Amino acid sequence: MRGPGAELAARSVEPSTLSLLGLVRHLADVERRWFRQVLAGQDAPPRFSSAVNPDGDFDGATPEAAEEAWQVWRDEVAFADQFASEAPDLDVSGHDDWRGEVSLRWVLVHLVEEYARHNGHADLLRERIDGAIGV
Repeated sequence: MRGPGAELAARSVEPSTLSLLGLVRHLADVERRWFRQVLAGQDAPPRFSSAVNPDGDFDGATPEAAEEAWQVWRDEVAFADQFASEAPDLDVSGHDDWRGEVSLRWVLVHLVEEYARHNGHADLLRERIDGAIGV
């Protein structure tokens, strides 16, 4: 029988597909979605996930996929940087099916939050890989 704190004390282990490379692929798709699809209005489907395979960003994170993942992430960040630098102001907006009208300001704040959350995941993954903890 499980005690009241058992869920809180449970450790993350396999079969999780969470990986550092999966995070890179996921964040490439996140950048692509918010900047290309929502703000620029482009027909730019995700590179690594799909409706059929929503976890493809993590499931397809194999060692052979590393170089492509980094290049796609760099390309998406470059697009986002250019979009933001050329925007007349932070009120430029686009339509998101989940949230309705969102501004560039909202997207930038949301991405700070998104990266912060996933940087925490990356720190835990790195600890599992090299055993280093703390500063």
